[in-house]
Amino acid sequence: MAIINTQIKPFKAEAYHNGKFVTVTDETVKGKWSIFFFYPADFTFVCPTELGDVADLYPEFQKLGVEVYSVSTDTHFTHKAWHDASETIKKINYPMIGDPTHAIARNFDVLIADAGLALRGTFVVNPEGEIKVAEIHDLGIGRDASELLRKVKAAQYVATHPGEVCPAKWKEGEATLAPSLDLVGKI
Repeated sequence: MAIINTQIKPFKAEAYHNGKFVTVTDETVKGKWSIFFFYPADFTFVCPTELGDVADLYPEFQKLGVEVYSVSTDTHFTHKAWHDASETIKKINYPMIGDPTHAIARNFDVLIADAGLALRGTFVVNPEGEIKVAEIHDLGIGRDASELLRKVKAAQYVATHPGEVCPAKWKEGEATLAPSLDLVGKI
């Protein structure tokens, strides 16, 4: 089943955020743009490079009114230990959700059931709780936070400009398209 434009499913989980354990639910994320950034496991190789990349751009996401939630099947306790042990992970100021029951990974269809891990999945969710961007990578392929930032800006633009769409490589401030019969075969 296609996940785009579907509502996120109910969940409740614990997260490590700014030195505290906090509860995050599907209701917590509604009312603002959100990113769910799934990764396989703490204390690994590619994962800290991705999480650090997102941490570096986190202020830019915040300026857009976006909250980032990293999610792995580790516990929130493991997230705290990793945060305390790694210089890269210490940069993280966004909530790190623990999903030891695999409920959230299953909800977003990124669970590798036989391994108990999540694929590298990235989901942009609008304030109404609808998934607007979904991208899933194999475990060996790292993601680029600057491309994620571009996709968030495009999703927000389209949401506030009905009838317009963002072409390939669109960047904020560039021209968009207004689909119409006149454009068919002209691009």
